Amino acid sequence: MIPLALDPKFVNVAVAGNGNLARRRLRVLRKAGAVSALLFADAPDAALAAEAGAWLRPALPAEADLRALHALWIVDLSAEIAADLAAQARALRVLVNVEDVPQSCDFHSVAEVRRGGLLLTVSTGGAAPGLSGTIRRSLESCFGPEWDERVDEIAALRAGWRAEGVAMPEAARRIDALVEERCWLSCPKPN
Repeated sequence: MIPLALDPKFVNVAVAGNGNLARRRLRVLRKAGAVSALLFADAPDAALAAEAGAWLRPALPAEADLRALHALWIVDLSAEIAADLAAQARALRVLVNVEDVPQSCDFHSVAEVRRGGLLLTVSTGGAAPGLSGTIRRSLESCFGPEWDERVDEIAALRAGWRAEGVAMPEAARRIDALVEERCWLSCPKPN
């Protein structure tokens, strides 16, 4: 597995599916900043259509739609339709994730904790998503909402140091010292 963090401003992504899993995947993508993520649904329920809003395409993606994408999540579709859609997308060099079918995935979605600019991810390469979720919940308790401000503070310090000409290794040393001094990585013991 190659871990990457993609900026949704530069990547066209979409979900193909009709139900609760499609709605969940669309929410995750939007929370990650992919506010223009498309939803292709040939039979969306009312809640899914309302959530997708103007980004709903009331059919499964055609070749022209697929050509415009970089990544496609396929959920809530029959195995046969999902396999056919995945093959069409791959033929056009679109990365594909068929939810809960690891052998049909070019990439796997990660369990994530977001705290402002801090993104912590966990992956088992699709082998044990439940374990990834358990680890994510542990990380959520160790990295609470205060990390949003901490990231902003470090970013401001780093910008100041760069302006002063502080070399990257020295900036890293200063960050390590600050984190150590403030005991930021002392994780509370779970109950």
